[in-house]
Amino acid sequence: MQAIPDSILGVIPLGFQWQTFDPFLFCAHHDDAYPAGNSRLGPVGSLEGRNLGQDFEGKDGWRMYHGDEVPGFPQHPHRGFETVTIVRQGRIDHSDSLGATARFGGGDVQWLTAGKGIVHCEMFPLLNRDGPNPAELFQIWLNLPARSKMVDPYFTMFWNEQIPRVRTTDDAGRATELTVIAGALPGAVPLSPPPNSWASAPDADIAIWTLKMEAGARHLLPAARPGSSRTLYFFAGGAITVAGRRVDSKTGVLLKADRQVEIVNGEAPAELLLLQGRPIGEPVAQHGPFVMNTRAEIQQAFSDYQRTRFGGWPWPSDEPVHPVGKGRFARHPDGRVEGPRTS
Repeated sequence: MQAIPDSILGVIPLGFQWQTFDPFLFCAHHDDAYPAGNSRLGPVGSLEGRNLGQDFEGKDGWRMYHGDEVPGFPQHPHRGFETVTIVRQGRIDHSDSLGATARFGGGDVQWLTAGKGIVHCEMFPLLNRDGPNPAELFQIWLNLPARSKMVDPYFTMFWNEQIPRVRTTDDAGRATELTVIAGALPGAVPLSPPPNSWASAPDADIAIWTLKMEAGARHLLPAARPGSSRTLYFFAGGAITVAGRRVDSKTGVLLKADRQVEIVNGEAPAELLLLQGRPIGEPVAQHGPFVMNTRAEIQQAFSDYQRTRFGGWPWPSDEPVHPVGKGRFARHPDGRVEGPRTS
């Protein structure tokens, strides 16, 4: 058996839904090769043979998820945690029970604190009628501590043009680019997470970074705080070495957070996601879209949702989408409208 370097705690395979560690709940990697879109922003062609409403099979390289006409996730509730949605390709049309709505993608990030309860939808409109509509995104669930599980919901956007990036080169001039969605990194000042997020706690040590490495590039990850969880997800490329151990693509590497770790890329460009944070260290009770600390709180969440619908659904459809010509934008619950050029 090959010995694991002492900077590495273990490795895990990556599928559709990635294993994560406290304070993260899970990470889903959606990567769909959608065909051309039709006049209703759904896929051209027949949907026969798909389990509409529950299509996660990846038939022909793409999924409808819970959508019947447009791929995506029609209105559904959340309580007790946050979603961080990083859209690498394609667009998402968001609407929620607060009255907020948006279209975002192409590097944009939406950070949503569900808190005491929110209903939202996430639809993937196929805007190109003349060719493919690739869609790729990460959705990360970040837990909230007990003191914050019943805070007011909060919606914010990080536009691609605002998100800081740090580019480094090794001695051979090969580059690594880090996109800093959250967390301190020399040379970058991250955007502010929602005020009640675990990421806003001064000692939470949250980092959400993506790394893009040129072929043959070397990069040294700085050490984090002792006691934090730190996982490096290698999702695109050929092979890398991490702390001297060869790692093939589609592999997660659990790291000792307080160690510097050298990553050496192989012969193909590589991309990685890093999730890091101090564990909340509280009991987790989860059932579907609700994440609390006890089973009684989960039962209360279902009761509250059935009684209040978390404020109701102000949209005419369970899966609203914006017109095909609408660009990237967000309208907040207070009516304020922003976008990548006006925010």
